[in-house]
Amino acid sequence: MSSRTLFNVAVVGATGAVGEQIIRLLEERNFPLASLKLLSSARSAGTKLKFKGQEIAVEEAKPESFKGVDIALFSAGGDVSKALIPHAVEHGAVCIDNTNAYRMDPDTPLIVPEVNIDKLSGHKGIIANPNCSTIQMVAALKPLYDRYGISRIIVSTYQAVSGAGAKAISEMLRQSGEVLAGNDPKPDILPTASLPVKHQIAFNVIPQIDKFTDNGFTLEEMKMIRETKKILGDDTLEVTATCVRVPVVYGHSESVYVELKSDFEIEDVNSLLSDSPGIVLHDDPAAQQYPMPAFAAGKNETFVGRVRRDISNPRALNLWIVSDNLLKGAAWNAVQIAEFIAIPQ
Repeated sequence: MSSRTLFNVAVVGATGAVGEQIIRLLEERNFPLASLKLLSSARSAGTKLKFKGQEIAVEEAKPESFKGVDIALFSAGGDVSKALIPHAVEHGAVCIDNTNAYRMDPDTPLIVPEVNIDKLSGHKGIIANPNCSTIQMVAALKPLYDRYGISRIIVSTYQAVSGAGAKAISEMLRQSGEVLAGNDPKPDILPTASLPVKHQIAFNVIPQIDKFTDNGFTLEEMKMIRETKKILGDDTLEVTATCVRVPVVYGHSESVYVELKSDFEIEDVNSLLSDSPGIVLHDDPAAQQYPMPAFAAGKNETFVGRVRRDISNPRALNLWIVSDNLLKGAAWNAVQIAEFIAIPQ
């Protein structure tokens, strides 16, 4: 990456799982930084994090924290984004938000760089990062949408516990030990910390991510439905989703059924996916090669396999899509957006 103008960058939620990945990526990518400000809640303020061999003290995020900041990357929860992003924009910062706070705001572009980076120029100081599961799905489906058109998408997700935060990871690991020891796993976090009923995740799957809405779908499922239509710019798309939490630490998996508008050959679909930016086709059934969370963890790409024509509908495909939810699903997508802002492509 060649640097030109240097930027003052702030990371909000710096001590969280996604914030830590953003900081690592900024260092690895040699992002053109004039300065880096690390912000968090008052509870985490004072923590010291390393960046390029130096220790940076984390500060409490306040409205005045954004004076002189050019780019602010937010990953500290929707309430924090709603409270602080208006102040950051007022101070002149371009905000890249990893939460649900602004995703469906009609004035806020919802960006996956491989899919709709052309919408970036329309921002008014705020750019939204989509839901982690939406990102990997639309990244894989965009080349098919452009070539063949898409009429319908049915997706079932198998989402890692890291999507619910560090406490959910600790809960799964703790519960696993308790179950193996024959003890009560005592669920405290999942499926949703704000709800009174909790379920075991160790050696189990939970068909609920976020709260249920009046239509019987969860908020996570409705996010995927609405965000997919917004990102692809197509309200005629028929999209339905079932989102499930599974006992995996990192990496979301998705089983996707997609109905195309025109005929296709599997060989052409495979070539199209192989040639698409950010997509890795990992598909060799004879050798039992297909994407898995353990394979995708720690990688920025989105992996696609099990590509096959549907038996009942000759214009439909079945795909298996896997990606690291903390990277392409969050931190890497945000840093990609920041690079498009900072560096002429």
